[in-house]
Amino acid sequence: MRTRATDARRAAVLGSPIAHSLSPALHRAAYEELGLTGWTYDRFDVDEAALPGFFEKLGPEWAGLSLTMPLKRAVIPLVDEISETAASVEAVNTVVFTEDGRRLGDNTDIPGMIAALREHGIEQVGSAAVLGAGATASSALAALARICTGPVTVYVRSAPRAAEMRQWGERLDVEVRTADWADAADALRAPLVIATTPAGTTDALATAVPEMPATLFDVLYDPWPTALAARWSAYGGAVVSGLDLLVHQAVLQVEQMTGRAPAPVDVMRKAGEHALAER
Repeated sequence: MRTRATDARRAAVLGSPIAHSLSPALHRAAYEELGLTGWTYDRFDVDEAALPGFFEKLGPEWAGLSLTMPLKRAVIPLVDEISETAASVEAVNTVVFTEDGRRLGDNTDIPGMIAALREHGIEQVGSAAVLGAGATASSALAALARICTGPVTVYVRSAPRAAEMRQWGERLDVEVRTADWADAADALRAPLVIATTPAGTTDALATAVPEMPATLFDVLYDPWPTALAARWSAYGGAVVSGLDLLVHQAVLQVEQMTGRAPAPVDVMRKAGEHALAER
């Protein structure tokens, strides 16, 4: 898709709640840097029930949408096609509207995770640990399917969650082993630890960080640093943050929606940092 800087196009992030989203700051910074003066990016509080009605009102000026929870699965019936990446985890976080009126769904969270790790020098690992078993954990497994050559141990709180993660492993062709959350401190010795849990969940693990930790990918960005990330960094370990993930998945969204590549990673990251600092 070719665009001119004067083209008036619209994009937005949808979810509920959505007021906390940093996406407008990131995308608007990218538009400014790319000279897309006619482009706007907004946020709309939309839940699953309201999503079909929102789609019905979209006109030809729309270039794309970013989607957060709880809409990543609810949007699938509303698009014409989804990518293999999105299908692999049954989650769409990006919808691009083509010039011929088609709605294409994709998932930039997974390649965004890989790009964030690559930026910190992580191209491949022999094994990994995942803390948590929610929707983000399945995306983490999908990312690990591409960079992890050995087993992934997922630390969970219940037998049903353990079974679910093993099913995701089979689907994504990842050797998944499950362990009880009570043993989560053992995860911290893995070459790569991906924390996918809500704020505060891993705080108690901070005292268990080993003296020479490897790499921690904590998907949170507010509050930051988490207690675990702070201790990890203090002990000399590499830390990849949720802001790194947010920036890299947004970079891919900007490139798909605007047709301009590469998107300005550093500019978008600075915009995100500024937005967080103002909170």
